[in-house]
Amino acid sequence: MSLNFTLLHRDGLARSGSLQTPHGEVPTPAFVPVGSQGSVKAIEHRELLELDARIILGNAYHLFLRPGRDLIRRAGGLHRFIGWDRAILTDSGGYQIFSLAQLRTIDDDGVEFRSHLDGSLLRLTPEAMVEVQRDLGSDIMMALDDCAPYPSSYENARRSHEITLRWAERSRAAFDRTKPLYGFGQALFGIVQGNVFEDLRRESALQLVEMDFDGYAIGGLSVGEPVEQLYAMTEVCTPLLPESKPRYLMGVGTPANLLEGIDRGVDMFDCVLPTRNGRNGMLFTRLGTLNIRNAGFKEDVRPIDRSCQCYTCRSFSRAYIRHLFQANEILGLQLATIHNLSYFLCLMAEARSAISQGQFRRWKKDRLEQLASTLEPEMQPT
Repeated sequence: MSLNFTLLHRDGLARSGSLQTPHGEVPTPAFVPVGSQGSVKAIEHRELLELDARIILGNAYHLFLRPGRDLIRRAGGLHRFIGWDRAILTDSGGYQIFSLAQLRTIDDDGVEFRSHLDGSLLRLTPEAMVEVQRDLGSDIMMALDDCAPYPSSYENARRSHEITLRWAERSRAAFDRTKPLYGFGQALFGIVQGNVFEDLRRESALQLVEMDFDGYAIGGLSVGEPVEQLYAMTEVCTPLLPESKPRYLMGVGTPANLLEGIDRGVDMFDCVLPTRNGRNGMLFTRLGTLNIRNAGFKEDVRPIDRSCQCYTCRSFSRAYIRHLFQANEILGLQLATIHNLSYFLCLMAEARSAISQGQFRRWKKDRLEQLASTLEPEMQPT
């Protein structure tokens, strides 16, 4: 088995479903914690299991550079190497092609770049990245894509979009002629590009569907464009993608972004926001966000969020977590990360429940009103 997606409930365009992978079920809508280098920053696997994270993301580009595909293959694949027996999705490196623009050159064949670690000259092709992800043994592999920056001219966006389509076709062919290495199947997703141009997005989605991927990602968004364009391009893409296959909005985003994406028919999301913001002291709560470094929390003995049942909120006060940040103790980063990931994962569970009950729009409206708040200490409820 590689992947099986079952659509369970619809509420408008919002969907809840079950994504069966060789390493277990992933209920959707799903948030995928980012563990680019085989580790979700500042949190242990056992804590991810306690939070019931069903899938994490690894980045094929970073893992290709360090520790290297050969070592991971000798270890029996990425699951064994990192000690994680649930599902793994690997990104092929398209975002790094975008973010490390000063280190790379793109042509029709692939990407030539300098390693950001040691400056060595390397080359990525669609075929090579399929082979790398075969060595990693992820449950879900991504085709190599090219992400145009925002803003881009129409000509540059079209060039990037056409390269992505050619690379997708080659990735599909490479996937079909290679085999999994570790006794279980793998799935391959294509990535819709086109920047903020509706006709390019439509063309990209339709041509990728003809290639018959196992699922479809919407890429190249949340790269600086106004949020209205993020939503508009998502609205363009989702109706063109098969209902019977999962839809993944890459690199998105805030809790509000996730809810709006679900409302437009998206099933999966990933973002560094909960972990990165947590390490910087921004915590998400049911009543809005708070900056735990704020002096007003110095003597606040309440939990971060009384409605949250994560380890952080069950066991520690705001005052203690603030103290840990002030003292530069690593535990503060860990506890903040646990809480933020708990918030994101619980938000997805609540969304699934609301969809199954036909109440998603009403629930979403209530949540968005709460999310709009940035809570200062004096505004905190007792």
